[in-house]
Amino acid sequence: MTDTKKPLGITDVILRDAHQSLLATRMRLDDMLPIAEKLDKVGFWSLESWGGATFDSCIRYLGEDPWERIRELKKVMPNTPQQMLLRGQNLLGYRHYADDVVERFVERAAENGIDVFRIFDAMNDPRNLATAIKAVRKTGKHAQGTIAYTTSPVHTIEMWVELAKEVADMGADS
Repeated sequence: MTDTKKPLGITDVILRDAHQSLLATRMRLDDMLPIAEKLDKVGFWSLESWGGATFDSCIRYLGEDPWERIRELKKVMPNTPQQMLLRGQNLLGYRHYADDVVERFVERAAENGIDVFRIFDAMNDPRNLATAIKAVRKTGKHAQGTIAYTTSPVHTIEMWVELAKEVADMGADS
């Protein structure tokens, strides 16, 4: 064990999860931009502004370009790393995609302004994280391996520790 202390980093999820949970992901970019400039001055380690249902909602309900959304948010928040929630092999969709599609999507997301990829699989199947983590690492961005926690007789501390080790061994940065 080392005595090196790492500073605590705070991630804000207000521009993705807050309106996903409260407003069915219907917040428009024009409503985000004025507060985004203020959020940039807070000093967050990252700000989760993209991913999850935002991509689908931009297209299906808001008539907005999700790629333009992340570019504009990045532009008004130059000091805050932009973070997204990525559903592993499902990307931002509702089914599995081929490895080459995952790789290209991650590459495009990084090029358009995503700095931190919070990668999860709802079933905690590490096979569904591997390609995305590897793709993020290839871009030089931050791959955050995520575990969906629950309790049950089969979800023991030992199981969680083993799963966390497996995700770490895949190359997750955090």
